[in-house]
Amino acid sequence: MLPGPYGIPAAIVLVLGGTVSCFAGYRLFRVVLAIYGFILGAMFASSMMSANSTAGMVIAAVVGGLAGAAILTLAYFVGIALAGAGLGALVAHVTWQSFGTGDPPALAVILLAVFGAVGAMLLQRYVIIIATAFGGAWTLLVGLLSLVGDRGAARAATSGDVWILYPTTTPSQRWVPIAWIVLGLIGTVVQLGITGRERRTA
Repeated sequence: MLPGPYGIPAAIVLVLGGTVSCFAGYRLFRVVLAIYGFILGAMFASSMMSANSTAGMVIAAVVGGLAGAAILTLAYFVGIALAGAGLGALVAHVTWQSFGTGDPPALAVILLAVFGAVGAMLLQRYVIIIATAFGGAWTLLVGLLSLVGDRGAARAATSGDVWILYPTTTPSQRWVPIAWIVLGLIGTVVQLGITGRERRTA
């Protein structure tokens, strides 16, 4: 959790990180891992600090962010598996909340996360592209909505609950999941056709 005044900088980080992930996630996968490692590490560390200690939360966020970035960057293959698992969990949340209310069953999330992790290791390039495109698209949307004053998105950008960044748990607008899918598909096409193309060696 970050103090209110830090909401805009946090939203900017989400926008920039989401943009890089969405449109160049495969080419810059290590950078993407560092960005998301920093975000997750900062949120975990700052959530353990007292809300009354602004300096303590900021220091914890920076230290936790650097640690998270280092861990995910060094653990490259673990990061690939986590990207696939994250995509599987993402699909579980979006699918469940598109047809019902509340959170999906834990078993469904776990199973889809496992399938995603296994698929990521078997089809690394395509899973990385899809996971970074859709994960980046959601992060980008949350950041943009936070910047324009959406209360749910602003809460996601500064909340102590790291899982609030999952789809459909933050912004209340019904068009957001549709925009997320469209932006994710655009990011996937851009990566497959331009930024994520395999380099040919002479």
